[in-house]
Amino acid sequence: MPGTLYLVATPIGNLDDMPPRVAAAFAAADFVAAEDTRVTLRLLNHLGLKKPLVSYYEHALHHGAAILARIEAGESCALCSDAGMPCISDPGEQIVAEAIARGIRVTPVPGATACVTALAVSGQKTGRFVFEGFLPMPKKERRARLEEVAREPRTVILYEAPHKLRATLADLAAACGAQRSVTVCRELTKLHEEIFKTTLGEAAARYAAEEPRGEFVLVLAGAPQAEPDAAQAPTLADAAAAARQLMAGGLAPAAAARQAAAGTPYSKGEVYKELVRGQAPRRGQEE
Repeated sequence: MPGTLYLVATPIGNLDDMPPRVAAAFAAADFVAAEDTRVTLRLLNHLGLKKPLVSYYEHALHHGAAILARIEAGESCALCSDAGMPCISDPGEQIVAEAIARGIRVTPVPGATACVTALAVSGQKTGRFVFEGFLPMPKKERRARLEEVAREPRTVILYEAPHKLRATLADLAAACGAQRSVTVCRELTKLHEEIFKTTLGEAAARYAAEEPRGEFVLVLAGAPQAEPDAAQAPTLADAAAAARQLMAGGLAPAAAARQAAAGTPYSKGEVYKELVRGQAPRRGQEE
């Protein structure tokens, strides 16, 4: 009988945030699949546990196949990333997809994840958001993604490593405008945690003069939406005039009113009444 693949969240920085189920899941597993076995070994030592460790890599898919083969043979595996919930912007997602395809039971052991933690504390709008993870590095893909981010009306969450932060802030400021609001979250839950809300231009200027240190989450305000121009909205008289043109083309008044009302703030009945205002209704013109 196949075992179970446990997706085990680990603390994003502060080990005191360790949920009790995490330690229990590691203890129950036959082996642990880790993003980096050195990082996970320190965590297991903190918990006083000794477990066989294997690593998985995005470009070494045979590691994933070997993990799944062991689970199909009856072993249970605790899969974890270096920090936070595994498989979020993480190569573990490939192993999960294949496990589901093979009919292996996949069970989450949830905990903190940096993207939602940053969103909650950002001061940006949280009702609708999109997670972008890391921006692509190839120039063509990066340019296309930046254009999408610049137009995105929802709050955007991005991850970035310290050695790439300057370039990312400069690219975002160029694509979205230097005045776009952003919350910079650095080293969340750790000793040197820092969270500040600013603009892309100010953040880029700060880190042009200051060496970025630690892991970063950027919570970017969505693109401002243009307010409808009241001066451009059609009037009831405009809608009635459009209905008359439709009638001149052969439509009955009720049908013309219906078509002319589409896309306007007015109902078919309102357009119809304006259309026949001051005129004696003819047979067949009633609504």
